[in-house]
Amino acid sequence: MSGAALRTLAAQAGIAVQWTDAFDQEQQVADDSLRAMLAALQLPAGDDRQCAESLALLRAQDSGAQWPPMLTAAVGRAVTLPGKLPPGARYRLQLEGGAAVMEGRLKTGKDGKTEVPVQQTPGYHTLEAGGRRCVLAVAPQRCFSVADAMMGSTPAAGLPWGLAAQVYSLRRAHDGGLADFSAIESLVQAAARQGASALALSPLHAMFSAAPERFSPYAPSSRMFFNVLHIDPACVLGEASLRQAIAELPGCAAAFEQLEAGDLVDWPQAATWRLRLLRLLFERWHRTAAPDQEGFRQFCDHGGQDLLDHACFEALDAWLRRQWPEGGAGSDWRRWPQAVRDPRGQAVRDFVRDQAEDVDFHRFLQWQASLARERVQREARNAGMALGVVADLAVGADPGGSQAWGLQPAMLPGLNVGAPPDRLAPQGQDWGLGALSPRALREQGFAPWLAMLRANMAHSGGIRIDHVLGLRRLWLVPQGAPSSAGAYLRFPQQDLLRLAALESLRHRAVVIGEDLGTVPPGFSGQLAEAGVLGIRALWFQREGRSFLPPQDWPASAMATTSTHDLSTVAGWWAGRDIDRREALGLLGNQPGVAQSARSEREADKAALQEALQEVLQEDTIADDHPPDEPPLGAVLAYVGSTPAPLVLAPLEDVLGIVEQPNLPGTVEGHPNWRQRLPRAAAALLETPDARRRLALLAAARRRAPAGMPGYQEAAE
Repeated sequence: MSGAALRTLAAQAGIAVQWTDAFDQEQQVADDSLRAMLAALQLPAGDDRQCAESLALLRAQDSGAQWPPMLTAAVGRAVTLPGKLPPGARYRLQLEGGAAVMEGRLKTGKDGKTEVPVQQTPGYHTLEAGGRRCVLAVAPQRCFSVADAMMGSTPAAGLPWGLAAQVYSLRRAHDGGLADFSAIESLVQAAARQGASALALSPLHAMFSAAPERFSPYAPSSRMFFNVLHIDPACVLGEASLRQAIAELPGCAAAFEQLEAGDLVDWPQAATWRLRLLRLLFERWHRTAAPDQEGFRQFCDHGGQDLLDHACFEALDAWLRRQWPEGGAGSDWRRWPQAVRDPRGQAVRDFVRDQAEDVDFHRFLQWQASLARERVQREARNAGMALGVVADLAVGADPGGSQAWGLQPAMLPGLNVGAPPDRLAPQGQDWGLGALSPRALREQGFAPWLAMLRANMAHSGGIRIDHVLGLRRLWLVPQGAPSSAGAYLRFPQQDLLRLAALESLRHRAVVIGEDLGTVPPGFSGQLAEAGVLGIRALWFQREGRSFLPPQDWPASAMATTSTHDLSTVAGWWAGRDIDRREALGLLGNQPGVAQSARSEREADKAALQEALQEVLQEDTIADDHPPDEPPLGAVLAYVGSTPAPLVLAPLEDVLGIVEQPNLPGTVEGHPNWRQRLPRAAAALLETPDARRRLALLAAARRRAPAGMPGYQEAAE
């Protein structure tokens, strides 16, 4: 077999056959990895003949002889059409909703390609020309912005700021040991009282109800639905019904008392009791013919096949576990009996019919979660937040979960999302997450991408896209291979960004892209041009040892002190992250490494103190923390002084929490995604320390330069 033929095919399919590592060394992707990736793209490459056939298929698709179901365009720019159409051929554009029809003749652009004249109306329109037809998605030139959201705000209030919360960490009285939407509502009210414009939440994606021990919010079963474990059972039928249900479950009250007292979330126990309660309440609701039955039916109709697939997965997963209690299929549809691996198969249709109440239970839970999520955003806006809740869209979902089961034709089977080897992870990373296929996205008119955007922007003032670099390329690793054996796969960045901008406008939701890490040249500029805010965290805003002064931070990115994968300010100051990594063997086995890290940290602390003193003296903000304690208020004021259009302060840094939410590279040894905050959500911000730190942040935002494009105009 010719290696040249394989590599030509791979390059045509968007696979980078070579890449530059963190040490500026060129690396070649192995032939076996290329074949595995091509197989996932439904492009056989076992020999020269298959390579030639797959290459011919790609070239035929790229020729434009047949249009894909959807083309994207931008307002104010001509629309270049794929393929060859005779100059002057007639076209017909039916605007979305049937409001108007535009007709005319195609033009020839400077590059000789056929164009539809400039469009000015955003929307999903229907284009016909030359016997071909497609949806033309015309997007605004940029996403809905923070300036748009702040329209009408008082300029004296300064640039906006908000908080970032790990949902599972929140508490409230009688919550059964697991945070719920009512706790989020309490935090929204508390944050709004302090002047916050936004509350960013950790992912609320659907997990595995039958496997609550799998609780990482960034490894969900589906990114299109909610984690139903965050439902407050009292919101289903009221407090009286909840008390009765607790009384009917022997041991429930005692279990709740024990779970609520813990410093860590006991996910399996808390989830088991909550689901039992929700099942009892659902059965009572189902029997009583409640007046909101019609609302439930409308929700199911609107959710359609995607909702039915997810509910069926949840019911089927639990049913299979009851059949094989020793492990069996283990919440991974790829290990299920062959007959139920196909969600469109007869066996699954029979299951839906025979277990209709179980399936409805899981649709009911999604309905309740959706209603609760809507209440949270409504409460945020009523409390005066200009943005309200900012949702988090994880980079991928578990390849054995409900989204991958229901969308099998859209997935990349046999590949996991990860990261190439770098200085922090010399062996590379395999995150164990599945990814959508760029070929399937085009062939399906980007329906899976649009479904995720709409699901996460609904009832939100914004959305954070985790690892936004994935809109350009993803590092994908063949399952079973080392992480270093992966390769980059190109994605249709322009199309994905345009659709994000269009949905952003429709939902009036800002878009934030987590662009930390190895960023391709020019990528951050392209995000800024599309109106997607990048993220800048204090720890990375450096020039050598020195911290960048606030005025040198970009006005095109959100600013923050830290993220869920990095040390908190208090933990960094105390060297807690170094202690943890040393104890877990994550610093390597070279003698003196830990001591060297601690010495470097002392130098970094001195550099931070120097940077803070310069800014604080200039702004006359009192630095009143004791010498041995972390300068939490000063750090928040420092980040708040940047021209960033939005600053998000992690709750951990407002409260002085030492432990970081997640320590990457660990499963045991650190309480990842389990730590509960010390007080109820309603009272978190009422302590003198918290109030003082937030006051310093708010004051800094009032003095910060208005570098956000259009902010002053919008505010005035």
